[in-house]
Amino acid sequence: MKFLCISLSLLGSLGRSAAFQTVHRNPSSFALPTTTTSGGILCRTRPRSRATASALFSTNLSFETRQKCWRPTIEDVERISWGKPAKKKGTGSRGVPHRLNEEERLLFDQARKRGFLEVTGSGWRSQRSDAPLVNSYRSLCDARGQVCITLHKGNTGLDELVVDFSPLRLPESFQQLEQDMIQFASLPTLYKASDEHDDVDVDQSKVDNADTVEAKRGDEDPWDSRPIYQLPTYIVSWEIQRSEGKALGKKLAKEFETIEARASKSKKPNHVKPGKNRSHGGYGI
Repeated sequence: MKFLCISLSLLGSLGRSAAFQTVHRNPSSFALPTTTTSGGILCRTRPRSRATASALFSTNLSFETRQKCWRPTIEDVERISWGKPAKKKGTGSRGVPHRLNEEERLLFDQARKRGFLEVTGSGWRSQRSDAPLVNSYRSLCDARGQVCITLHKGNTGLDELVVDFSPLRLPESFQQLEQDMIQFASLPTLYKASDEHDDVDVDQSKVDNADTVEAKRGDEDPWDSRPIYQLPTYIVSWEIQRSEGKALGKKLAKEFETIEARASKSKKPNHVKPGKNRSHGGYGI
């Protein structure tokens, strides 16, 4: 009886050992994205997956985002989208509208849940002579340190899906990430920033001395100290059917982790009144 108990115990132990070895020999079956921090750079690395004949996407993406740099807070991005002043200097600018109307507010909230923005045309609003929705969503992406994915809906049967890497604030990594993403999508691009991209050229027309960050003096790297509306975009775009554009947008949102699963509907702050000018509660509108 004693020998039988030892034998059963030994078999159970071997069974557990075999199960342990089986799991660790096939990590791809349960591997999750890993996150490491080094030198102020947050590295998000996803495991490689096997390509399948029926899959549109054959590989997963790895990307990095700068951590130790000037960024707005999500709270301030929301505040200026309502026309309220930001708590952190430099978040908004009177020369760059961010205040959203009711329709834009709905699209902004949907974009946070979906991981990418859908906008009609360029999002241009004649009253503001700019695109407040696009500006606000890019600022949100900067606050979260993520790429900015936007689907521009056309009226010709084709849309344009645009991915902007600039909120990552690591220009030295953009070209490699561009190549990886193009290979990932396996679709011909409409535009690639690498075809004509030069060094950082800060848009001085959008610099407001009253709103720029204090750290902009000297020879500091603008990607460390400037607000996103003063930095150039770095985009890759595809001309694509709407259904395909949404499908690709969802895939990229998942890969770049831009989906806010717990994002709630925007709540209107107190003392915000509708109006046509800044005297009616508008800042950065």
